[in-house]
Amino acid sequence: MSEDIKKEDTAAAEAEPETAEVTEAAEPVKPEKKKKEKKNKDKELLEKLQKEFDDFKAGHMRVLAEYDNYRKRTANEKTATYGNAVSDTISAVLPVADNIERALAQENADAETMRKGVEMIANQFMQAFDKLNITSFGEIGDDFDPELHQAIGMVDSDELESNKVASVFQKGYKLGDKVIRLAMVQVTN
Repeated sequence: MSEDIKKEDTAAAEAEPETAEVTEAAEPVKPEKKKKEKKNKDKELLEKLQKEFDDFKAGHMRVLAEYDNYRKRTANEKTATYGNAVSDTISAVLPVADNIERALAQENADAETMRKGVEMIANQFMQAFDKLNITSFGEIGDDFDPELHQAIGMVDSDELESNKVASVFQKGYKLGDKVIRLAMVQVTN
């Protein structure tokens, strides 16, 4: 057994000089080689970063182009929507204008016939307003609402309660819920 231990010690001793020789045999890294390796790593990093930058730039340019197209498209749609709304409104009112022209062309019409014609035209206007979702408001006896009525005077009334519409000088009109014109009214005290 002691011989085995001696053999191991001898083998270990012999191995040490060999490893020493191996480390001595390895060439030390030269500073020039380190610089070159660092330069290559920096170059690779720069190329990688440049590629990432180019990708982000291309993506950014796509987003800008999409936004510009969106802006142009919405501007065109807005113009088209406005044009369609005006066209629809004029289409609803044109028959009324035609009947006014016909009424004015009558040379031998009496007052009663003219009155009936004007009433028919007024009804036609109301039908056109209904078609366009325009409603009138401002009737005698309505509660006064400053968001719907413009008070141009106050009057005393035995027939109506306080803060009611006593007379209407000009009707108000709404398009859906939006007030187009306030009703011009007198209000009771």
